[in-house]
Amino acid sequence: MPFRTAITPLVRALSERGYEEPTPVQDAVLEEGTAERDLLVSAQTGSGKTIAYGLAIAATLLGEDERFAPAGAPMALIVAPTRELAIQVTAELTWLYAHCGAEIVTCVGGMDPRAERRKLERGAHIVVGTPGRLRDHLERGALKIGDLKALVLDEADEMLNLGFREDLEFLLEATPAERRTLLFSATLPKTIMAMAKRYQRGAMRIEVAKGTTGHVDIEYRAIRIAPNEVEHAIVNVLREADSPSAIVFCNTRESVRHLSSGLAERGFSVVTLSGELGQAERNQAMQALRDGRARVCVATDVAARGLDLPSLNLVIHAELPSDAETLQHRSGRTGRAGRKGVSALLVPISRRRKAERLMAEAGIRAVWSGAPSAETIRRLDEERLLSDPLLTEPAGEEDLTAAKRLLETRSPEDLAAALARLYRARLPAPEDVFDPGFGPDLKVAREREYAAKGRRHDRDGDGGQGERGGRDQVRGGPVVWFHMDVGRRNNADPKWILPLICRRGKITRQEIGAIKIYDRETKFEIAESVAKKFAAAAEVSDGDDITISFADGPAGDAPPRGKFGKGKPAGKPGGKGGKPFAGGRKPGGFDEPRGKKPFHRKGGRPDGADAPSGGPQGKPRKERRPKG
Repeated sequence: MPFRTAITPLVRALSERGYEEPTPVQDAVLEEGTAERDLLVSAQTGSGKTIAYGLAIAATLLGEDERFAPAGAPMALIVAPTRELAIQVTAELTWLYAHCGAEIVTCVGGMDPRAERRKLERGAHIVVGTPGRLRDHLERGALKIGDLKALVLDEADEMLNLGFREDLEFLLEATPAERRTLLFSATLPKTIMAMAKRYQRGAMRIEVAKGTTGHVDIEYRAIRIAPNEVEHAIVNVLREADSPSAIVFCNTRESVRHLSSGLAERGFSVVTLSGELGQAERNQAMQALRDGRARVCVATDVAARGLDLPSLNLVIHAELPSDAETLQHRSGRTGRAGRKGVSALLVPISRRRKAERLMAEAGIRAVWSGAPSAETIRRLDEERLLSDPLLTEPAGEEDLTAAKRLLETRSPEDLAAALARLYRARLPAPEDVFDPGFGPDLKVAREREYAAKGRRHDRDGDGGQGERGGRDQVRGGPVVWFHMDVGRRNNADPKWILPLICRRGKITRQEIGAIKIYDRETKFEIAESVAKKFAAAAEVSDGDDITISFADGPAGDAPPRGKFGKGKPAGKPGGKGGKPFAGGRKPGGFDEPRGKKPFHRKGGRPDGADAPSGGPQGKPRKERRPKG
C-alpha cells in the first residue's frame, strides 16, 4: 500500500530512504477526512509518529506548492519533551523535507540560545524544540508565531509527566487560534483528554494502538533474580543477547554511575545518558553507540528519550519503572519501525507483585524465567565462534602460510584450543547466577533476600566486606594464597575483584577459592594446580596498577602501607567507584568512619529530568518544572 500523499518531493524522499509502505499511524493520519483537521493520535513509541505528522502537516504548510518560499516566521512548531527527541525529530524532518527546501531550526535546553536566536532571525519554516526553551524565545521576542499554521505536541503525556504543563499551556494560548493542532501521545489519560478538549477544535481521534497494549514487535521477558545479583543478571542477559546495541534503564543518576562502572570493569563498552551530562557529552555518547564503539548504554528514563538506533535490539530494566507508561516508553526504544526487539525486566522476589501489576496495566504478557546461566552462555559462545567470520571467510595467502608454520610446531588440537581461548578472552566472563523461582524455591530465595538485607560487615579484619567463601572444587584440594594491595579503604568488593583476578591471572572462576577483604589488603585462594601459571600471568598489569603476589595465608591484616596511591582500579574514579550496583557497603572517602548499619541504596536527586514519576520505590515526588 503506497503512501497517501500527492506531494512529489515527499514521495521521492521516502523512496530514497527505502520507505515502501506506511506504518499504521502514517497511513491513518492521511486517510480521507483528516486533511486540515485537528488530530488526537494515540500511537505507541517507535511506530513512526515523526514521519506521520511530518506527512500530515505537509499539505497545510505547502498548499498547492511543492517547495517552500524563502523562510521567514515559522509556519509550524513542533514541541518535544527532551533534547534528544527534539534533535531526532529535526533529523527525521530534515530528510523528509529535503527536496522541499525547508529550513528547520532546533531550540533546546543545553544549547547556545544566542546561536538559536540568530537562526530564528534568518528565518525558519519549521521550529522544533523543548517547552521551556521555546517559551523563553517567545517571551524574549526571538520566536515569532503570528503566521503559525500548525502546532504538533509529540509525546504529550510525557511532557505533562515531566511538569511542562505550564509551559505547554503558555505556548498553546500564545499561538494563533486558527492554527491546526496535532497531539500525539502513547497514552491518553484524563489530563491529555482535558487538554485536547480545551485547545483543539473538533479533533479527530485516531487510536492506532491502545496505550494499554504491549508492542507487538517486542518480546517481553520477566527475569527472576536474587536481590543481590542484579548486576550479575544484567551481565548474563547482555552476553546471551549479544545485541549490537542495548540500553539498560536505571531509576537514578547514582545507579547509572555505579552500574556503568561495574559493566566497564567487566569488559563491556559502555556509555551513559543521564541528566548530569552536558549536551556535548550526550552527543559523544550517542555517536559512540551509532558507530559501534559502544554497545551498551546505561541511562535514566528521560535522558534516553529520542534514542533511536536501528541496531538496538535489547532493553533491560535494571530497576522496575514506577508506572506502566514509563514501562512502555522504556520498552519502545526497541522494536521500532517494524524491527523486532526484547524488553527484559529484572524482578527480585520482593518486587514480583509490582512487576505483575505494571505488566497488567500495560497489557504486557511476559515470559518468566531465570537469568541465563553461565553454562548456557559458554555454549552460545562456542556456536558463535563456529560462525565467526574468522572461520567462515576464505583465508588469505598470508594467513595460510602462517597456518602451515604453526602446524609444524603445534598440533591441530593445541591450535584450536588457543583459538577458543583467544575468542573467550575478548568477551566479558559470564556470571554464576541463582534462579530464585516463584514456587518450591520461594522459601530459599526469601532467606537469601533477608540475609542480603540484614548482613552485617565485620570490621575486625577477619573477613570483612564481601567475603567470598571458597568453592567446593577448590577447597577439596590444595590451594595457594595470594595477596593484592587494595582493601576496604579502597572500596574493594568481590563484584569487581573476582573478574579482575580472572582477567589478570588468565584463570576461571572455578579455580578461585575464598576471598577475604581487609582494611588495606585482600587475600584470596587459587587452586594449587594453576598457581604457578596464575602468578606468572598476574605479574603483568593490564592498566589497573594493582600488585598481586604470593601470601602466607588469611590471618591478620597487612601492616600499614602508608597513604593509598595505586590500588584504585581503572574505571572507578575517586573514592566512590567501587560501590556495587545493589547491596554491599556504602562507599566513601578513604578516611570515612565505618558504621555497622547495612547499606540501603537511596534514590537519586529528585529532579524531573531524571526521575519524572517518583523515586526508586515508586513514591511520588513533588512536581518541579525542568529546564527546557
